[in-house]
Amino acid sequence: MNSPILQLLVLAGIAIFLILRLRNVLGTREGYEKPPVALHDSKKRSRNDFEVIEGGPDLDITENVPAHSDSASALAAMKGIDPAFNVGDFLKGARGAYEMILMAFHRGDIAPVKDFVSPEVFDAFAGVIAQREAEGIKIEATFIGIGDLALKQAEFDRTTREAEVSVRFGGEFTEIIRDRAGTIIEGSDGAIKRQRDVWTFARTMGSTDPNWILVATSE
Repeated sequence: MNSPILQLLVLAGIAIFLILRLRNVLGTREGYEKPPVALHDSKKRSRNDFEVIEGGPDLDITENVPAHSDSASALAAMKGIDPAFNVGDFLKGARGAYEMILMAFHRGDIAPVKDFVSPEVFDAFAGVIAQREAEGIKIEATFIGIGDLALKQAEFDRTTREAEVSVRFGGEFTEIIRDRAGTIIEGSDGAIKRQRDVWTFARTMGSTDPNWILVATSE
């Protein structure tokens, strides 16, 4: 074998060796690959965009308020501070709180729910109860259920981490109101009363206290 051919074979062997080494180090590209995401872009894709890491919408938010609304932004910010916060679980808790507080108010004994309402709401409830007692009015009520429940508005202060969520309730219950002599002055046995309320609950996100406090009521 002459010298030029031998040199070509040696060079070809070196080239094959280098190609194999590059494949091992760099890997291979097959088909379409997503472009790399810059660090600042990944930071932008936060919960404020209502998306989970995989890129899909946060259904826990968008199933309860319109996407890209102020309420959605507030809920996303709450989750950013407190990842354990879940809108669906919050609404379940709000449903239970509505029944518990409303029935305590009807019974005229709100002491058991004092830790779940703000001082202002407690004083307002206590004032109505005191007036009923002064007039000799008694209420007999039985909770039936909630025909309507929806998150109406959410607000979040990023500086203080104070969150407020307003919930619309459509309560159903029976109610009989008696005067001092025991005479029925309103309501009747078995008649279902329907009442609409908007209650606002507040909490400092990220705090060790998991309880939401009722801070305002309206119709």
